[in-house]
Amino acid sequence: MSTHDTVRIGLVSISDRASSGVYEDKGIPALQGWLGAALRNPVEWVTRLIPDEQAGIEATLTDLVDAEGCHLVLTTGGTGPALRDVTPEATLAVADKVMPGFGEQMRQISLQFVPTAILSRQVAVVRKQALIINLPGQPKSIAETLQGLPQASPPVHGIFAAVPYCIDLIGGPYLETDDTVCKAFRPKSAVRPPR
Repeated sequence: MSTHDTVRIGLVSISDRASSGVYEDKGIPALQGWLGAALRNPVEWVTRLIPDEQAGIEATLTDLVDAEGCHLVLTTGGTGPALRDVTPEATLAVADKVMPGFGEQMRQISLQFVPTAILSRQVAVVRKQALIINLPGQPKSIAETLQGLPQASPPVHGIFAAVPYCIDLIGGPYLETDDTVCKAFRPKSAVRPPR
């Protein structure tokens, strides 16, 4: 029996080709692998593989938060400038609050590798008591943006270090991380003693 809060996490891979079976989706397995290693909480996964259609993305995000009760929803794919890339528009359409720092930091991390990172339009929002974050489409980029670049000089913080405290602030479960993968940052007053 775990002493950690259970967390419901929605994972959405947005791809016309993967959702129609042209190729295998790699986004959801990459997200589950990284989060499974990073989180000490028991996780209930709710996964969706859908095409790049704004109405469908909006409906999926709304369903994961409002009906499925997810505390965290991560999307992968559909954040570039191409005509079919509408994930940020769909995410903003279901938002109660916009959290611009997440997108800014993801682009900062990706710019360490490719100048085209400035073409990425990832956003993060709060809907009710859930945090929704658009991540890049490539598994390597997903891990880099979540974990950061701890070996870089100076080290570059990943976005996931801020996720547990954000979820605290919006009334979600207390997320605990494996510090060897990603150390969650909280002000001292928000840290719970180990159970």
